[in-house]
Amino acid sequence: MPILPALTSLCAFAGVAQQLLGTRLVERMALAPAPVPAERPAVSLLKPLCGVDPLTELALESFFLIDYPEYQLVFGVQSEADPVLDVLARLRARHPERDVTVVIDAALHGSNRKISNLINMLPEAKYETLVISDADIHVPVYFLDRVVAEMAKPNTGLVTTLYTGLPGTPALASLLGACQINYTFLPGALLARKLGRQDCLGVTMALTKKVLAEIGGLEAVVNNLADDQVLGRLVLAKGYRLGLAQVIPATTVPETSLNDLYRHELRWARTIRALVPVPYAASILQLSLFWAALTVLFAGGALWSWGLFLLVLATRYAASRKIDAALRLPKSGDAWLLLLRELCSTIIYVASFTGSQVDWRGQVMHADAGKVAHR
Repeated sequence: MPILPALTSLCAFAGVAQQLLGTRLVERMALAPAPVPAERPAVSLLKPLCGVDPLTELALESFFLIDYPEYQLVFGVQSEADPVLDVLARLRARHPERDVTVVIDAALHGSNRKISNLINMLPEAKYETLVISDADIHVPVYFLDRVVAEMAKPNTGLVTTLYTGLPGTPALASLLGACQINYTFLPGALLARKLGRQDCLGVTMALTKKVLAEIGGLEAVVNNLADDQVLGRLVLAKGYRLGLAQVIPATTVPETSLNDLYRHELRWARTIRALVPVPYAASILQLSLFWAALTVLFAGGALWSWGLFLLVLATRYAASRKIDAALRLPKSGDAWLLLLRELCSTIIYVASFTGSQVDWRGQVMHADAGKVAHR
């Protein structure tokens, strides 16, 4: 066998192996016994908000429906004209029993507007235990129980969660975004953690006020684009562990156009490349269909190379069905969609090396390497 097809075949098999191992980890997590917290301390749940996306009301309402003895919901916006305030008014009317605080404050404390929003909200948090969660996250009723149970483990400084992708619209862009999260990010993140990585994911960041004060408060990450990763690194630097709660909420994938999806995923890609350049470079091995397609090209379309391509595609499809079944997700990974998703992922991977500028809700920022930036 010529050298180039041999090398690309090996890369394709490496990608398939990663996919299968990650899929098995997803299944194991889904089947693991549910942890029960020995104590259930009161929690302040902080939700920084900005605007309305598809499913915003549904996502926010899931936090009003959490089954937990005592928790406070603190919502923060930076403008009195923000349409999400109308959504909150409806939710508060439907759930008058909930302890809700809404903070409207335009003060900026650094380049990261989300963290500035959280800094403005923090004085209103009544309880020692803080759970910070993104606006577009959908959680089950047992969300806080699982997070608190993980926080109770010895020497835990911060708890985070994985997440799945929920298409916010029937548009192709939404389906492609969910496909990437569910079948590439999710198994890949679990495999990375199995290999020793302790990443903090911004969908959920749970810690105490004491730990937050030890690392310098939210002001320590107010100038970082990757605020979640930097926050996690600061907690680890203090000698704490970073826990992963046994709950997987869903995040809305709101994009209706391929251009919007491209800009969103390019921001992710450039941020990850800046934070962990070597692992990110190696992540090209996840693109098993890309390597299988190169094998067909380098082998001159030989029959065996097409057999390899179909085998990789069939394996990827079977793995996606297993993830759907384990997490009870709606089917969003038809074979043609997996092929189109691989093309998009390849384009984004290449584009991630062409610059560091990113677009975040209309704000131009630069991906940083996780170093704490000072004002």
